[in-house]
Amino acid sequence: MKGKKRVYPYIPNSEPRVREAMLREIGVDSVDDLLGDIPEGIRMKSRMNLPEPFTAEADLKRHVEGILSRNITVGEYLSFLGAGCYDHHVPAVVDEVIGRSEFLTAYAGEPYEDHGRFQVLFEYQSMMAELLDFDVCNVPTYDGAQAAGTSLRMASRLTGRKKALLAGNMNPDRLKVVRTYLDSVMTVEMLGWDRSSGLLDLEDLGAKMSEEVAAIYFENPSYLGTIEDQGEMVARAAHEAGALMVVFADPSTLGVLEPPSRYGADIACGDIQPLGVHMNYGGGLGGFICTKGENRFIEEYPSRLFGITPTREKEWGFGDVAWERTSFANRETAKEFVGTHAALWGVAAAVYLASMGPEGMADLGKVILQRSLYARKVLGEVPGVSTGKPSGVSFKEFVVDFGQSGRDVVEINEKLLACGIFGGKDLSREFPELGQSALYCVTEKTSKKDIDRLVEALSEILR
Repeated sequence: MKGKKRVYPYIPNSEPRVREAMLREIGVDSVDDLLGDIPEGIRMKSRMNLPEPFTAEADLKRHVEGILSRNITVGEYLSFLGAGCYDHHVPAVVDEVIGRSEFLTAYAGEPYEDHGRFQVLFEYQSMMAELLDFDVCNVPTYDGAQAAGTSLRMASRLTGRKKALLAGNMNPDRLKVVRTYLDSVMTVEMLGWDRSSGLLDLEDLGAKMSEEVAAIYFENPSYLGTIEDQGEMVARAAHEAGALMVVFADPSTLGVLEPPSRYGADIACGDIQPLGVHMNYGGGLGGFICTKGENRFIEEYPSRLFGITPTREKEWGFGDVAWERTSFANRETAKEFVGTHAALWGVAAAVYLASMGPEGMADLGKVILQRSLYARKVLGEVPGVSTGKPSGVSFKEFVVDFGQSGRDVVEINEKLLACGIFGGKDLSREFPELGQSALYCVTEKTSKKDIDRLVEALSEILR
């Protein structure tokens, strides 16, 4: 940094003398000497837009709290936002367990000195495999988007093919991550979907199937909330062509919907955020991948798998399965690089699933299904509002069309915000063919009273 040097006590090694000592030890004159591989044209030449350093901890705390106070949370306002990150109830026992120092602060250990973590993640994998009706589940990836990308790369290695067919009604943000993850490894082609029903276009799928296709991927429910009920036909088309079927599933649906394995999926993936993980401003995510227990699938997992084995002391031990698969053991030629995983969220999901049990997951699914159907019905009765398309059965999320009202979603959401309500996700840019539509979300935390309050507010706004 040229000119006046600012020292931030809370940023490691920002004190000039410390930095100069480090540079001398490395054997270079400046930080710029370490950036030789980065082209000049993309280097940042100006200072970062940071305030002057706060030398007192109290001043720093006040500053940060002032920034955070600008946020309005779902605890303060009524929320109908979803689109990939959901306001589900998190039982108090989940926060209590993951807040324990042995889970919260340690990165990762070895079986002989981090026994508890290995066991709880084994239990997480076991419960997820039971929920998905598969044999194997991995330690969590960063998020569901990475799990989707990794699942498709696994399918490519398993089939020796280099093309993925992706449902056109998938989450657009997830699509961007998947495209990036598959770049230079696989080509991507989008599948059509029926605007009326919200389901995949099977004719388009048939036309695009070929011997180059490694996998067909769709989300169930879709990004627009529709439950895809053509899974068996999609699986048949994939398997007849020698391809695999990859399904991105919402685990909160699996108490009432069949898991992907039951309608032919070879790989299931998804995000565990609905299972006891707070929204954390959009950052509390963790991905899962589930498959059969066949060696050919297990060998293609790049992430850690924990297994159980008896010890010489006749106790149970927990440790890595096929460690040599991972980049921890095989840096140069690993299938994918595996770094810090969202293992803490695996602990959270384990506690959540253990506390809910099968009956609790069934109750969760029923409540969400009933309340979302009620919301869809009464919102569709508001003058100028339509909830009829896509017409397929929805779970948790559904499309609300404001086209007949003559108002745009941005205006409506601004007025809802003034009423203390977060409106649905604006779809007009992501899916312009749907016009002025928004994606509304209802979870088990959304009461009938909340829905009626939304209907009342919209009726007044659109009057």
